[in-house]
Amino acid sequence: MWRSRWDAGVLKAEALALLPCGLGMAFSQSHVMAARRHQHSRLIIEVDEYSSNPTQAFTFYNINQGRFQPPHVQMVDPVPHDAPKPPGYTRFVCVSDTHSRTDPIQMPYGDVLIHAGDFTELGLPSEVKKFNEWLGSLPYEYKIVIAGNHELTFDQEFMADLIKQDFYYFPSVSKLKPENYENVQSLLTNCIYLQDSEVTVRGFRIYGSPFLDWVPKKMQRVGCVELLNTVQRRVQPRLHVFGHIHEGYGVMADGTTTYVNASVCTVNYQPVNPPIVIDLPTPRNS
Repeated sequence: MWRSRWDAGVLKAEALALLPCGLGMAFSQSHVMAARRHQHSRLIIEVDEYSSNPTQAFTFYNINQGRFQPPHVQMVDPVPHDAPKPPGYTRFVCVSDTHSRTDPIQMPYGDVLIHAGDFTELGLPSEVKKFNEWLGSLPYEYKIVIAGNHELTFDQEFMADLIKQDFYYFPSVSKLKPENYENVQSLLTNCIYLQDSEVTVRGFRIYGSPFLDWVPKKMQRVGCVELLNTVQRRVQPRLHVFGHIHEGYGVMADGTTTYVNASVCTVNYQPVNPPIVIDLPTPRNS
């Protein structure tokens, strides 16, 4: 699902990234917002030697560079839901991995809702319609959504292969007729849907992509070294929002970028993790 544009073995992650308007933007094979700061406009991110083994990459870079521990990165407490928004700020409410379990979620006040994928179980049109109805009930000024690996019907190539093989893992999906899902994105009428595309809201340029991490074995680290290098060394967005790995819920920061794993569901698919609130100063030219 969501085939990688890199060489075999390279891993991807569904994500959205934000940066204030006015900074340059360009696109590459990476699947994050490709807005470059001027000094990084010619920086090319090569495929990492540990690309196919994230566990080894984590161990190597942590031991040799301390890259994933203080002072390079810090755990961050999200904004309390009842905290007043500072004047001149935009409040982002971040969620992901709701998996058709939105009823118990207490949604806080905010300006922009970001849903970073996996809003259904299988991407069935009935699930998408229900999710869209939930979005329509929310009061946010902007609602921005990307697909995740569970939105099977949003990946036309995967669906074509699935129907040919009658893949037994997804019988309810494989029985769908093409005309039932060919334009499934059009069911999302109550949000801005991004798929390798961008939008500008309140002066922020937001790029969204559904490409995913691959979990080869349990109890191993997963992720994309190239995505991390692109975010940290070239893009350097203000905010990087993602999900998919339910166990990784929480917020970290490296001094430039705030990283938000907004998975609402736990590893047992219980929707108990609260939405994460992040306040950012609204760009003056918005």
